Amino acid sequence: MLNIYLLRHGETSYNADGNRYCGRTDIGLTLKGRQQAEAVRQQLQSISFDAVYSSPLERAYYTACITSGSDQVTKDARLIELDFGLWEGKTREEFIAEDPEIWAGWVLNPELTRAGQTGENAAEVVFRVADFFQEILGKYRHGNVLVVAHNGINRLYLAAQLGMPLANYRRIVQENSAVTLFSLSGEGEFSLKLLNSKI
Repeated sequence: MLNIYLLRHGETSYNADGNRYCGRTDIGLTLKGRQQAEAVRQQLQSISFDAVYSSPLERAYYTACITSGSDQVTKDARLIELDFGLWEGKTREEFIAEDPEIWAGWVLNPELTRAGQTGENAAEVVFRVADFFQEILGKYRHGNVLVVAHNGINRLYLAAQLGMPLANYRRIVQENSAVTLFSLSGEGEFSLKLLNSKI
């Protein structure tokens, strides 16, 4: 049985500023974000990780380094945040005011609707993240692996694994630096243990 400790990165200035859609914009952690990562490090210090992975974006990579207490973190492009297209850098209120139809399409049918008109759809995100975890399961059949990624992709992957319609993915909460723990059996069976926990 492989245990996956899945985190969302610590706070960034975009999270603090009306929760702007950060997507692929590579911004770092705030002081609070670094403190959040340190708090998780203390909470997980009894766990020995066989490997640590992160999104290539700075906010996730440094959260992984701080949380694991090591710079031995493997970046994987499949863990990068959702491409939000024209929504990048804007708050929900701002881009809905600009084009409410694009948002309505994403809310109702994210599998086929591209985020921000030019970004990814939910099916593409789930495919690449599931591919990552399948590869990890092939490398580590047992043990503990720390993975630090992002709000959008974490929630979409979890929704798919829980059998939820992807249109409902926003019902899953992933706070900055909160821990979600799930296991994968040798056959890839998913079992959720903790969701959005401060442990």
